[in-house]
Amino acid sequence: MKLRIRNFDKLINEIRFLKGKGALLEIGCAHGWFLEGAQSFFDVYGIEPDQNIYAGTCMKGLNVRLGYFPDVLKTDEVFDVIVFNDVLEHIPDVKGVLSACHRHLSDKGLLVINLPNSKGVFYQVSKLLCKLSLTSFFERLWQKELPSPHVHYFNSANLTRLLRSHDLVVRKTGRLSTVDASGLYSRIAYTGGGNVVRNLAVCLGVILLLPILSILPSDIVYLIAEKKE
Repeated sequence: MKLRIRNFDKLINEIRFLKGKGALLEIGCAHGWFLEGAQSFFDVYGIEPDQNIYAGTCMKGLNVRLGYFPDVLKTDEVFDVIVFNDVLEHIPDVKGVLSACHRHLSDKGLLVINLPNSKGVFYQVSKLLCKLSLTSFFERLWQKELPSPHVHYFNSANLTRLLRSHDLVVRKTGRLSTVDASGLYSRIAYTGGGNVVRNLAVCLGVILLLPILSILPSDIVYLIAEKKE
């Protein structure tokens, strides 16, 4: 959670630099951590499809709607910023969603996306292991067997082209931290099952690699695109 909050703070600062104020909508806002960080600077709104998570987020006093984007919005609703935090890669109809984002963004509004990177070191290593019949790491990155698996994997280049085809011009790209030692084991255990020995080995290996990972292609990237007039 601490790592996620630090990443969110970095994104919020980037958004503030490009768009100092306005209405901000986060799609798939989950527990509302990003909205809590952004509400000091923007009028924040969220959409969350999970009934239980939605109920808990509403109890924080955040303005959140239950359902899916764009179904829960009125036709004429527009926002100055629309944000996807680790969400777009879970959506089958990406082109339809991006078209809806364009419709619901104000003039020169910003679309902010952070997601896993297919050029990242973890993805590339896991793909290599998959070719050697060691599929568990690759399947973990795709979140196979989890309630909401990844259905796409993007990188900065192909996502930039996709956004451009929807009249959204990328203004800023960057990397976010993927892992730190704090809470690493619990994260690995969540997706790795009950094999304690394997989970400990993966955890130790990642910790030893942390200094190197900081200079290699990140497994999480963000893009901030602006709606063309």
